[in-house]
Amino acid sequence: MTLVFGAGRDLASAVRTHLFCVSPNHSGSTFLRSALATSGATWNLRREGQLAAGFVGPSRAVPGYPRSHKFWALHPGVLQAMADPAHYDWPRTRKAWYFQAYARCADASVFVVRSPRFVYQLPMLAQDFANAKFLFMVRNPYAAAEGFCRAFRREYGDEDTTGIGDGLGSLEACAAMHVANCLAQQRTNQAEFGHRGVFFTYEAMCAEPERVAADIQRLVPPLADLQLRQRLAVKGRAAKLLHDMNSRQIARLSGKQIAAMNAVFRPRRDLLAHFGYELMTAPAP
Repeated sequence: MTLVFGAGRDLASAVRTHLFCVSPNHSGSTFLRSALATSGATWNLRREGQLAAGFVGPSRAVPGYPRSHKFWALHPGVLQAMADPAHYDWPRTRKAWYFQAYARCADASVFVVRSPRFVYQLPMLAQDFANAKFLFMVRNPYAAAEGFCRAFRREYGDEDTTGIGDGLGSLEACAAMHVANCLAQQRTNQAEFGHRGVFFTYEAMCAEPERVAADIQRLVPPLADLQLRQRLAVKGRAAKLLHDMNSRQIARLSGKQIAAMNAVFRPRRDLLAHFGYELMTAPAP
């Protein structure tokens, strides 16, 4: 299929809705963004918003300890910087995003951007982007935390958590706390901006893709052709039909790892329950 590109086009006039995928890391937003990109109504980026060329604002690095960039929600200083409008130039960022965007149809009117860090940036996005709408998604916290741990070990090959989550100890505890902090902020986002978005879980997207797609279409009517039940390549893997990966990921966790996560999740069981999740019982060693 021939694509059209934002470079040389007046997207400032063409875009009628800015649609932000707001989901913590390892929660399924890559598939969601990929599915949205198959709609003829959307303009899209090939990278997360903060990683796209020309983005003006805090991006990856955590000062003093670059390995912890995956665990940015553990660092109060980083979160403060991420939420401070003084650190951003949204007009310049929007211009850069528009320039490198692609679409299937030249008359697309919905600009889609995805970034896990949007969880902490909603007030700015709501203020600085015309007709901003939000897709809020969360995932089983154990499956999300397992994804963090596996990605960290794949990249660094060790479990040294020095400077990542001081005082938390294990990598699993660091991952669980990052996920818990994101869920707490997502609950706030739901309360403050729920009227401008649609909330659903990763599990619902996998089990009831037609219903979730219909909810998104009611929020953004131009997405009438949106299909979530389709075969897509995600993160370089071979194209697969949407399916729930939670059981497979949770099965990788040992009893010790679950116990480490529970030390974080147990005092926050009400937070998990808010999103429909329960505390797991760690199997005996």
